Amino acid sequence: MTVLGLDGDNSAALVQPLSCLVVDDEPRLRQVLLHLMRSDGFTCLEASNGVEAIELLERQPVPLVMSDMRMPRMDGIELLRTLRQRWPDTAVVMITAVADVEVAVSCLALGAMDYLTKPFHLEEVRARVSQALEKRRLVLENRDYQQHLEKRVAKQASRIEEVFLAGIQALADSLEVKDSYTRGHSVRVSRYSSAIARALNLDPEMVRQIELGGHLHDIGKIGVREAVLNKPGKLTDAEYQHIMTHPVTGWRILSPLLAEASIALNVVRSHHERVDGKGVPDGLKGDQIPLEARVVAVADAYDAMMSVRPYRGAQMTLDEVLRELTDNRGAQFDGRVVEATLEAVRRGEMQLISRSIGQQVPVSL
Repeated sequence: MTVLGLDGDNSAALVQPLSCLVVDDEPRLRQVLLHLMRSDGFTCLEASNGVEAIELLERQPVPLVMSDMRMPRMDGIELLRTLRQRWPDTAVVMITAVADVEVAVSCLALGAMDYLTKPFHLEEVRARVSQALEKRRLVLENRDYQQHLEKRVAKQASRIEEVFLAGIQALADSLEVKDSYTRGHSVRVSRYSSAIARALNLDPEMVRQIELGGHLHDIGKIGVREAVLNKPGKLTDAEYQHIMTHPVTGWRILSPLLAEASIALNVVRSHHERVDGKGVPDGLKGDQIPLEARVVAVADAYDAMMSVRPYRGAQMTLDEVLRELTDNRGAQFDGRVVEATLEAVRRGEMQLISRSIGQQVPVSL
């Protein structure tokens, strides 16, 4: 006969031969139980009190312990408490005199699987042991099921999030149909932002959300008139104010959808803030601007300057772009983020992104 044994963690236990520990300070009674358990196929250990039992269990844990209530040095209740703390997967059957039944019942609340009253019949012992081991098996199976269920739920939730974000990102990409000059812009800004964030040694989850925010940063332009979005010349003040409503528009669109992605939402709302406080929409200054938004602000400007735009025409060289970023440190851009951008350029990451997503790099460092 076999039973689920201990494997040292909370996963499905390995199948092991039946084994048990009989703890009783009366040698005659202990030998009766040992004889019965061995005849039923158990490998048995024995101890005369709780202290000896713990010493044995430290060397060889077992799935079943049968323990008397009243013993010297450490009684059955204290042994039970220790078992629940140190070997919680062990099934415990308490052995008690008739007069101690109320105490034995209270042991069930402490975690005992069952109890036997003296004097007992051998068939009763078999039934109680079988019942205790069955309870233990069900507990282990239920735990294993819960753990695997949690993993399946987490995996499914992750997949749902991926599909959902893919839909949101597809919406952001659809903006580029309206504005042919910015084709690939959101993807490049996303990748540039990720490279800058890594150069800043930000943690992986922060980098992931910054990358998402970079992809979605211009989604509010879905509410901008195409005539303004594609205007070949300089924008009027009214047109500029109209186009600069897109951070708040995008934030309003995404807020109910990305409640768990506050970092990405900060990017959408605040990527046109300036460290000198002259940006939009909230006029934030310096460290009031979320770091993630300061990162994407530089990535956005970098891509804009590296691209041909209707309001500017000629594409700037990489040296010119870096000079512009450097000259505007402390005014438009965060100095630390600019330095991280220069580092990402020195590593060749920014140029690689440019080449891989349809943008030429005229001059490299």
